[in-house]
Amino acid sequence: MRTNLDFSPLFRSSIGFDRMLNALEAASRIETIDNWPPYDIVKSGEDDYRIAMAVAGFSQDELAITQEQNMLVVSGQKANAEDVQYLHRGIAGRSFQRRFELADHVKVVGAGLVNGLLTIDLKREIPEEMKPRQIEISTDMALPKAEMKQIEAEKQAA
Repeated sequence: MRTNLDFSPLFRSSIGFDRMLNALEAASRIETIDNWPPYDIVKSGEDDYRIAMAVAGFSQDELAITQEQNMLVVSGQKANAEDVQYLHRGIAGRSFQRRFELADHVKVVGAGLVNGLLTIDLKREIPEEMKPRQIEISTDMALPKAEMKQIEAEKQAA
Protein backbone atom coordinates (compact mmCIF):
# COMPACT_ATOMS: atom_id res chain seq x y z
CA MET A 1 0.00 0.00 0.00
CA ARG A 2 1.43 3.35 -1.03
CA THR A 3 0.65 6.52 0.82
CA ASN A 4 1.11 9.84 -0.95
CA LEU A 5 2.54 12.44 1.36
CA ASP A 6 2.01 16.16 0.92
CA PHE A 7 5.27 18.04 1.51
CA SER A 8 3.85 21.51 0.72
CA PRO A 9 3.53 22.52 4.43
CA LEU A 10 7.26 21.83 4.84
CA PHE A 11 8.10 23.99 1.81
CA ARG A 12 6.12 26.86 3.33
CA SER A 13 7.76 26.68 6.75
CA SER A 14 11.40 25.80 6.07
CA ILE A 15 14.27 27.68 4.52
CA GLY A 16 17.33 26.11 2.97
CA PHE A 17 16.03 22.53 2.90
CA ASP A 18 14.90 22.64 -0.74
CA ARG A 19 17.16 19.83 -1.97
CA MET A 20 16.17 17.48 0.84
CA LEU A 21 12.46 18.14 0.37
CA ASN A 22 12.74 17.75 -3.39
CA ALA A 23 14.52 14.42 -2.88
CA LEU A 24 11.76 13.23 -0.53
CA GLU A 25 9.11 14.32 -3.00
CA ALA A 26 10.89 12.57 -5.89
CA ALA A 27 11.29 9.37 -3.84
CA SER A 28 7.58 9.33 -3.07
CA ARG A 29 6.77 9.62 -6.81
CA ILE A 30 8.68 6.49 -7.84
CA GLU A 31 6.07 4.16 -9.26
CA THR A 32 8.00 1.19 -10.59
CA ILE A 33 11.20 0.03 -9.06
CA ASP A 34 13.59 -1.38 -11.62
CA ASN A 35 16.11 -3.60 -9.90
CA TRP A 36 18.30 -4.08 -12.94
CA PRO A 37 21.23 -4.00 -12.95
CA PRO A 38 21.76 -5.06 -9.34
CA TYR A 39 24.10 -2.89 -7.28
CA ASP A 40 25.57 -2.44 -3.79
CA ILE A 41 26.45 0.78 -2.00
CA VAL A 42 29.23 0.34 0.55
CA LYS A 43 30.64 2.81 3.06
CA SER A 44 34.32 1.93 3.05
CA GLY A 45 35.62 4.69 5.32
CA GLU A 46 34.64 7.84 7.19
CA ASP A 47 34.21 9.81 3.94
CA ASP A 48 34.66 7.02 1.37
CA TYR A 49 31.93 5.16 -0.51
CA ARG A 50 31.82 2.57 -3.29
CA ILE A 51 29.07 1.59 -5.70
CA ALA A 52 29.44 -1.91 -7.14
CA MET A 53 27.16 -2.68 -10.07
CA ALA A 54 26.80 -6.04 -11.86
CA VAL A 55 26.98 -5.23 -15.58
CA ALA A 56 27.90 -8.63 -17.03
CA GLY A 57 28.02 -8.60 -20.81
CA PHE A 58 28.74 -4.87 -21.10
CA SER A 59 32.11 -3.65 -22.30
CA GLN A 60 33.83 -0.50 -21.14
CA ASP A 61 32.80 1.27 -24.36
CA GLU A 62 29.11 0.49 -23.76
CA LEU A 63 29.04 2.10 -20.29
CA ALA A 64 28.96 5.79 -19.37
CA ILE A 65 29.36 7.46 -15.96
CA THR A 66 28.42 11.13 -15.64
CA GLN A 67 28.41 13.39 -12.59
CA GLU A 68 26.23 16.50 -12.86
CA GLN A 69 26.30 18.61 -9.70
CA ASN A 70 24.77 16.29 -7.07
CA MET A 71 23.60 13.57 -9.44
CA LEU A 72 25.57 10.52 -10.58
CA VAL A 73 24.21 8.84 -13.72
CA VAL A 74 25.40 5.39 -14.80
CA SER A 75 24.09 4.20 -18.15
CA GLY A 76 24.67 1.27 -20.43
CA GLN A 77 23.81 0.94 -24.10
CA LYS A 78 24.41 -2.45 -25.70
CA ALA A 79 25.72 -2.43 -29.25
CA ASN A 80 23.25 -4.03 -31.64
CA ALA A 81 24.37 -7.39 -32.97
CA GLU A 82 22.13 -7.60 -36.02
CA ASP A 83 23.73 -10.71 -37.51
CA VAL A 84 23.07 -12.90 -34.42
CA GLN A 85 20.00 -15.13 -34.22
CA TYR A 86 19.16 -16.17 -30.65
CA LEU A 87 17.46 -19.50 -29.94
CA HIS A 88 17.21 -18.49 -26.26
CA ARG A 89 18.21 -15.18 -24.72
CA GLY A 90 18.60 -15.41 -20.94
CA ILE A 91 21.42 -12.93 -20.35
CA ALA A 92 20.03 -9.46 -19.79
CA GLY A 93 21.53 -7.03 -22.25
CA ARG A 94 18.98 -4.27 -22.24
CA SER A 95 19.92 -0.63 -21.97
CA PHE A 96 19.75 0.96 -18.55
CA GLN A 97 20.17 4.25 -16.75
CA ARG A 98 20.65 4.32 -12.98
CA ARG A 99 20.67 7.62 -11.05
CA PHE A 100 22.20 8.22 -7.63
CA GLU A 101 21.57 11.42 -5.65
CA LEU A 102 24.85 12.58 -4.10
CA ALA A 103 25.26 14.72 -1.00
CA ASP A 104 27.10 18.02 -1.15
CA HIS A 105 30.87 17.77 -1.68
CA VAL A 106 30.78 14.08 -2.78
CA LYS A 107 33.00 13.53 -5.81
CA VAL A 108 33.75 10.52 -8.02
CA VAL A 109 37.42 9.63 -7.58
CA GLY A 110 37.62 6.56 -9.80
CA ALA A 111 35.82 3.79 -11.64
CA GLY A 112 36.80 0.35 -12.87
CA LEU A 113 35.30 -2.61 -14.72
CA VAL A 114 36.60 -6.04 -13.74
CA ASN A 115 34.90 -9.38 -14.49
CA GLY A 116 31.52 -7.77 -15.18
CA LEU A 117 31.52 -5.72 -11.97
CA LEU A 118 31.58 -1.94 -12.35
CA THR A 119 32.95 -0.21 -9.25
CA ILE A 120 32.69 3.53 -8.70
CA ASP A 121 34.66 5.07 -5.84
CA LEU A 122 33.28 8.21 -4.19
CA LYS A 123 34.76 10.54 -1.60
CA ARG A 124 33.26 13.36 0.42
CA GLU A 125 35.72 16.25 0.36
CA ILE A 126 34.64 19.06 2.66
CA PRO A 127 36.39 22.35 1.77
CA GLU A 128 38.82 23.71 4.35
CA GLU A 129 36.73 26.83 4.98
CA MET A 130 33.75 24.63 5.98
CA LYS A 131 35.70 22.39 8.38
CA PRO A 132 35.62 23.24 12.07
CA ARG A 133 38.72 25.05 13.28
CA GLN A 134 40.17 25.64 16.71
CA ILE A 135 40.50 29.26 17.82
CA GLU A 136 43.39 29.99 20.15
CA ILE A 137 42.54 32.00 23.24
CA SER A 138 45.20 34.44 24.39
CA THR A 139 45.32 35.90 27.88
CA ASP A 140 47.68 38.82 27.37
CA MET A 141 46.20 40.25 24.24
CA ALA A 142 45.80 44.01 24.47
CA LEU A 143 42.55 45.30 23.13
CA PRO A 144 43.00 47.99 20.52
CA LYS A 145 42.05 51.43 21.78
CA ALA A 146 39.46 53.23 19.78
CA GLU A 147 40.48 56.67 18.62
CA MET A 148 38.42 59.36 20.28
CA LYS A 149 37.50 62.19 17.99
CA GLN A 150 36.10 65.37 19.40
CA ILE A 151 32.98 66.25 17.51
CA GLU A 152 32.19 69.61 18.99
CA ALA A 153 34.40 71.88 21.01
CA GLU A 154 33.11 74.27 23.59
CA LYS A 155 33.50 77.82 22.47
CA GLN A 156 35.08 80.03 25.06
CA ALA A 157 34.09 83.64 25.25
CA ALA A 158 36.95 85.99 24.82
